[in-house]
Amino acid sequence: MPYNLFMKQHYNSQTDRSNQLSNSVFLFLVIFSILAVVVATLYPFNFSLPDNISKRELVNSFDNNSFFNDQVNNVILFLPLGFGLTGLLQTKKAKLIWQIVAVILASAALSSSVELLQILVPSRTPTPADIFNNSFGGFLGLICFYIWNSQSFKAILQRIEDSKASNSINKITLFFTGYIILTFLLTIPWQATTNLSGWNPSFPLIIGNERTADRGWEGNISELNITNQAFTQNQVKQVFSSNNNFPIQADSLIASYDFTGQAPYKDKTGKQPDFLWNGESTTQNENQNQVFISPNRWLQTATPVKSLSESISKTSEFTISTTLTTTNTEQNGPARIISLSNDSFRRNFTLGQQGSDLVFRVRTPLTGANASDVKLEVPLVFKDAKPHQIVITYSKSSLIIYVDNIANIHTLNLLDLIPKEKRFFYYGLTFIPLGLCLALLTTLARRKIKFYRVMLPAGIILPSLILEGILVQESGKSINPKNLFLGILFTAGTMLILKARTGNSEK
Repeated sequence: MPYNLFMKQHYNSQTDRSNQLSNSVFLFLVIFSILAVVVATLYPFNFSLPDNISKRELVNSFDNNSFFNDQVNNVILFLPLGFGLTGLLQTKKAKLIWQIVAVILASAALSSSVELLQILVPSRTPTPADIFNNSFGGFLGLICFYIWNSQSFKAILQRIEDSKASNSINKITLFFTGYIILTFLLTIPWQATTNLSGWNPSFPLIIGNERTADRGWEGNISELNITNQAFTQNQVKQVFSSNNNFPIQADSLIASYDFTGQAPYKDKTGKQPDFLWNGESTTQNENQNQVFISPNRWLQTATPVKSLSESISKTSEFTISTTLTTTNTEQNGPARIISLSNDSFRRNFTLGQQGSDLVFRVRTPLTGANASDVKLEVPLVFKDAKPHQIVITYSKSSLIIYVDNIANIHTLNLLDLIPKEKRFFYYGLTFIPLGLCLALLTTLARRKIKFYRVMLPAGIILPSLILEGILVQESGKSINPKNLFLGILFTAGTMLILKARTGNSEK
């Protein structure tokens, strides 16, 4: 046998054995990852079938918190699966686009399966947000694979650069247009982060506590009015100037209670259930125009305020007007003054007291099921034991709190108050995929130097400008240069890391 032929066969044999070894390693990693996910999400496997479960109960079973630490852990948990599955597909010479699709679909399918099974595990709580975070974790595993296996990614880039499309300005322009369209698509979840469509209609309205009786407040309350629209400043001015006489004729009014006389306290609009006393049965003077609330005795609607929650869910706006007096300027918890909630961890909104500060929680995809992921506080509202009339409006991401008069105004924007570590995480979810796309796109345009020099900075800067511009327009927030920089950092950073690993960094 000729020597050259012998060496070629020997090389092919070694390559085959190497590929078989790689297949085995990646297959083991995929299997191990699946088992790790199952154990981490379903242990201790104490499955129990409910006697009967309605569609509403099934939906409510997914109404659970997704705390920030859980979100990070859910991304990390699926990293090995994405890494191993990408390696397996790479040895099968699957195209990059099919690798991405397969990794995301496999991650989403596994995540959806375990979330559904968690319904049958009493010690577990399924959360829809986990499916998205798990899917992104798998995708991030794919990127990690190509950072680790730079030669595979280099081969992909080389094929893109040598393709026929790389010689066509029209095709490159078409792909860049697709990149911009993808940017707009990725802003859609951001636009939905502050709406109220996720409000749960099965919660009662409570004054002075939680349903679980563990967040009691002590003080007096004389009236409560709620609308499904955000009042303008002129409308709020009328509320303050009418001596606490809220305009009952307002078309948007969906609940109106005054606490004069004996319970039950009826909704003057006739739309909501009565308030009834809960806790200790004690005798107290209820003939004045206010009632005394304590941790031992509080008010709760006889049934859930379903129509109220559903009405606000549709408009994603509300106005709450109330007059109250704290009897203790150092109540904590925060102590629940008015709460539309199920327990200490799930709510639609809560007005509370933390020391002398007013605390407000409103449930959105951004703030979570407990509405505590973004802190909304007004200091020193309860620094004294005097009556305070409070009007709260919410529209888009803007929460406005008026205390006693139109001049004492506090404006809070949910998007401006996202903690740094969470903002870093959310921007990573948005811009890391764009960084991968830009790495491929700039490689495609590399031969068209003039076009390339324009497209590279545009591809880095435009996504961040588009997201910030849309959020400013939709939410009324102010432009934040730090947000612009963070988006640019993730897009450019991901692209440069991938290309630097292949020895093909930008010059």
